[in-house]
Amino acid sequence: MAKVLVVGSANTDMVVQTSRFPEPGETLLGGAFHMFPGGKGANQAVAAARMGASVTFVCALGDDLFGRNALEGYSREGINTSWVQTLEGMASGVALITVNASGENEIVVAPGANSGLTPAHLEGPLTQKSDWGVALTQLETPLEVVAFLAKSTRASGVPLILNPAPAAPLPDSILEGLYCITPNQTEAAALTGLTAREAGQAKAAAAALMAKGVRNVVITLGKEGCYYSGEDGAYHLPSEKVTAVDTTAAGDVFNGVLAAGTAEALPWKERLQRANRAAALSVSRLGAQSSAPFKNEIL
Repeated sequence: MAKVLVVGSANTDMVVQTSRFPEPGETLLGGAFHMFPGGKGANQAVAAARMGASVTFVCALGDDLFGRNALEGYSREGINTSWVQTLEGMASGVALITVNASGENEIVVAPGANSGLTPAHLEGPLTQKSDWGVALTQLETPLEVVAFLAKSTRASGVPLILNPAPAAPLPDSILEGLYCITPNQTEAAALTGLTAREAGQAKAAAAALMAKGVRNVVITLGKEGCYYSGEDGAYHLPSEKVTAVDTTAAGDVFNGVLAAGTAEALPWKERLQRANRAAALSVSRLGAQSSAPFKNEIL
């Protein structure tokens, strides 16, 4: 079975639906309120698990109701939580999300225990380095954790996929030799200084990242699909057209499915087609982890 190590964040998403986003200082009456398990790391772990991968998740939770509920949810998904850390005196992370009538979202995250994850928390799972078909991480945990994971996986030969979200500057030491990076349009622009709103522009941004030593670059383009440049050449894969209900976690679903396909050693184009299809399905549903499709749905 394909084995995936996910290192990242775990949050509880509190979602309010509204006709439009409020202006500064404005109060709007919204619609329905929902509470979902979320966090980029957790969303990606669930998405990979629903593809049939054997997933181990490393994260930090608070010793509170949100943390206990999150652990129960990961177990229901069949995710190995042996290395999940419960940090005394810290609250679990939460995200406040507003979703407008077009399905677009605005998100503010209070990281809580996510900020307490340290490189020391990775030492146990990384001793099993021969087991991992791929590792996957994001930027909702301290950068020192990401840097340690990048260095460790580079030394052991485990391919690492870095989803550089939310956008933040990255040192060249992380990018050099990195197996794969998956920025969206905004993140690609932040990393390279180049506009990447569509496939033609994404080509230059991908080239800039490869010049820093990244082996494979996947720039996600929202409803336009994704642009790939790397070991399998360079091409644009369009997305399937759906009616968007909630775009929350679409990128996370894409990355989780991409990681599962990488662990299976599928051809690049097949990995990306599955990830595109899964992301499209996810935006047609409300919620983060709850929107991740199962393998039979995308096949």
